[in-house]
Amino acid sequence: MPALITTDLVALDADLGADKSTVVRRLAELVAAAGRATDPGALHSDVMAREAQAPTGLPGGIAIPHCRSEAVIEASLGFARLSRKVDFGAPDGPADLVFLIAAPAHGDADHLTLLTALARALVRPEFVRSLRAASSPEEIVALVDEVVSPAAAPAAPAAAPAPASTADEPARHSIVVVSACPTGIAHTYMAADKLAAAGKAAGVDIHVETQGSSGSTPLNPAVIRAADAVIFAVDVGVKDQERFAGKPVVQSGTKRAINEPEVMIREALAAADNPNARRVAGDGGGGGGGGGALGTGGAGDSGRPSTGAEIRRWLLTGVSYMIPFVAAGGLLIALGFLLGGYKIALTDPDSGKSYALTWVLNNSLFHLPTSTVADLHGGLGGYFGAVLFTLGSLAFSFLVPALAGYIAYAIADRPGIAPGFTVGLVASTVGAGFLGGLIGGVIAGFAALWLSRIRVPTFLRGLMPVVVIPLGATLIAGGLMIIVLGRPLAAAITGLTNWLNGLSGSSAILLGILLGAMMAFDMGGPVNKAAYAFATAGLASYIANPTTNTGPLVIMATVMSAGMVPPIALSLATFLRPGLFTPAEREQGKAAWLLGLAFITEGAIPFAAADPLRVIPPIMIGSATTGAIVAAAGVQAQAPHGGIFVFFAIKGILVWLLAIAIGAAVGAIAVIIAKSIGRKPVDEVPEDAVDLAHTHSAAPAPARAVTT
Repeated sequence: MPALITTDLVALDADLGADKSTVVRRLAELVAAAGRATDPGALHSDVMAREAQAPTGLPGGIAIPHCRSEAVIEASLGFARLSRKVDFGAPDGPADLVFLIAAPAHGDADHLTLLTALARALVRPEFVRSLRAASSPEEIVALVDEVVSPAAAPAAPAAAPAPASTADEPARHSIVVVSACPTGIAHTYMAADKLAAAGKAAGVDIHVETQGSSGSTPLNPAVIRAADAVIFAVDVGVKDQERFAGKPVVQSGTKRAINEPEVMIREALAAADNPNARRVAGDGGGGGGGGGALGTGGAGDSGRPSTGAEIRRWLLTGVSYMIPFVAAGGLLIALGFLLGGYKIALTDPDSGKSYALTWVLNNSLFHLPTSTVADLHGGLGGYFGAVLFTLGSLAFSFLVPALAGYIAYAIADRPGIAPGFTVGLVASTVGAGFLGGLIGGVIAGFAALWLSRIRVPTFLRGLMPVVVIPLGATLIAGGLMIIVLGRPLAAAITGLTNWLNGLSGSSAILLGILLGAMMAFDMGGPVNKAAYAFATAGLASYIANPTTNTGPLVIMATVMSAGMVPPIALSLATFLRPGLFTPAEREQGKAAWLLGLAFITEGAIPFAAADPLRVIPPIMIGSATTGAIVAAAGVQAQAPHGGIFVFFAIKGILVWLLAIAIGAAVGAIAVIIAKSIGRKPVDEVPEDAVDLAHTHSAAPAPARAVTT
């Protein structure tokens, strides 16, 4: 197996720039120059996208930017000991030791195990001291090899079974810990080790389950039953959370567990002694208790997520799981239109079904359909178009059920899925649509959560998650949707649809401005997702029942074009005024335009993360401009994703392209103006003025482009 780190991946006492984006860029270039990554720009972008989720700075002057990336060929470690410290978001200040952990998107378990071994070593003071004292790249490589070698890699931290107490010795407290971060490479294991060490120092037995990339060994059920409390140090959901039902719980992100492990141990011990402490939802035999329900593991009072953060997590979970149905179904529908013609979705008067479904049921490759209807293609193309349209329509029909089902899942874990999907289907059936899915998913989730907290006899516990909770929550949520909520919500949706369909002139422009600004505000975050989900829900409704009202198609075109503008605008700005951007940003700009054309708004995130106040408002102006033009012109989109690559599904393609170009130009000019106010341009230092190879020497390397 190739070594994770070699001397050409090490930069000692080097000045790699004034900000973390530049440092990451330089380390990505080292990885690419060593033949371990195909594109340093793509690797840099993936690392910064992970950095935008949560900073990777750690106490003690350490940073571990990391990611999984399609650009990475071999799992690799880039290391820099910086002569000029750079802020990576650690609570105690900037970092001088930086490890770039670059993992392939589909890395093998052995490499991931070694990478996590390094992350765990970074919590050991003696290892960090050795890194600072090393005098050569060879010494750094030897130190890293020593901690990541299979023989030396520490096993998952789990305290030994508590010794039997004697009459003179009080029983020791026992705490179980689950740690997990989005990538499952670094913070998962560092949080686990920090908590294990803090527990040992406090005389507490700590048993840890790390739900990370290098595998997970579930905690022994007996250990869970014997535990006094639970700590969830997680940035994502906890797998099989129902195992901990009824246990007092403290929850935080992995960063807090790394920075304040002793505090979390104290909070867990206090929760264990508090009969009113928050507990993991469900009935796991560990006792009930007040203090509120926790659908995904609650938190102690100081570590509890805010109500706003919880609502945001519920909705984003639902939308995130919904989007694959939208993207796959929408693109299949668009291809169906391309091959079969736009009238393939209309009703065949002879069968009462759509032409697509009629041809799928009644025709085959050996009996191709014929058509005498204008703009409806028969033959082989028409048949394949019917197949693709039918597949896409069926995938699209899961939009609202998936939204509701996974909102309920985010609230109540697995018991919420069945009632959530059911109430989502009910919402679609009664015409409550997207709004019904949102409300129904929340009701189903809380119904399942409430039922899971009911104390029942032991012989009924096995039936609760598979029979009682799904049945009861479905009756509650589905019944409310049919009897009480369905008609009012359907009326609201109908009224909204009619209003949108009737928009013209200044009203359409205002809607376009609003949707455009939302798409650029957080570039893939909850506001962006809300606008996108609104548009796709309307498109799904239209495709299911095509009418002469094309408002949903206009909204879809508006949202997609506005979402394409931010990366294109920033790419254009780096071309027009490169002196306002760092070398890393200029390099990122070379690829951002393509991401924009593909409707990947997240291509703008690295720019916004580095300078949010000078980037986000200007790109909102650009996207709002595009949205206003598209909405006012009545451009229509039959596909929910794909950007320029689904041009065949755009009606009014020339105006659509012109609107994107105008919005990108407006956004680029606005970014240039914003970056020129109160800030001098980045010094123009030629990229080849300083060779990265020079950074391997012990002497500090000369400075590269620096913002003055």
